[in-house]
Amino acid sequence: MSTGGPLVGRTIVVTRPKAQAAPLAAAIAAAGGRPLIFPLLEISPTDDRQALESVLARLDDYSLAVFISPNAVDHALPAILARGAWPAALIPAAVGQGTVKALAAQGIADCVVPSERFDSEALLDLPELAAGRVDGRHVAIFRGDGGRELLADTLRQRGATVDCITCYRRSGPSGDLDPLISAWRAGRLDALTVSSSEGLRHLVARLDGEGLRFLQETPLFVPHARIAENARAMGLSNILLTEAADAGILAGLVAYNWPV
Repeated sequence: MSTGGPLVGRTIVVTRPKAQAAPLAAAIAAAGGRPLIFPLLEISPTDDRQALESVLARLDDYSLAVFISPNAVDHALPAILARGAWPAALIPAAVGQGTVKALAAQGIADCVVPSERFDSEALLDLPELAAGRVDGRHVAIFRGDGGRELLADTLRQRGATVDCITCYRRSGPSGDLDPLISAWRAGRLDALTVSSSEGLRHLVARLDGEGLRFLQETPLFVPHARIAENARAMGLSNILLTEAADAGILAGLVAYNWPV
């Protein structure tokens, strides 16, 4: 860990799922901070693999394969590649850069991805997903359980045949909240980074009155306006909207006017 830097002396909670938490935690440490990894979502394989197996059996029929998150890549792509090479005519698409990196790590390049905002709306704005390009085409969306239907619904409205494949499950943290509560009580928890509205809802639901007061007082750094809106709807107000992805969150942390 760095002995200096703009985040020296600050304990910052990283709430990404365990498999995606390390890069942000390392960046915080490199800037002098103390990362506390506390995932607000636990990721596990889906119990029902039938939908995935059905799509894999006819993957050559699809024109576009959309991966919603790195978790979707981790839970679907090995099964795809186990059947053979990635189909030459199948265009990979992703919502964000983390997913692009996960695909690239397994040899899938030339991915369609937004360049600025990383959400379904930005992906739908790309020319590759315009009505003239997807009308009559088959699209596979690899995702977790639940979530928004905007992407699938809009592509169907544009004339595509869309199959949504649930390849992993999301759940709230199973462990106790002692690491957070103890850090708050000791006055050594300076901020939380929150990259999921669903994860934040799990946290709010489990905190008691004391914990909610701590949370209300603690700066929340969020990389998307929708997360900020949902946090406000949960009664939170100390919200700092950053640029997207880990780089945006880190920049927001570094630029923040920390109390002396």
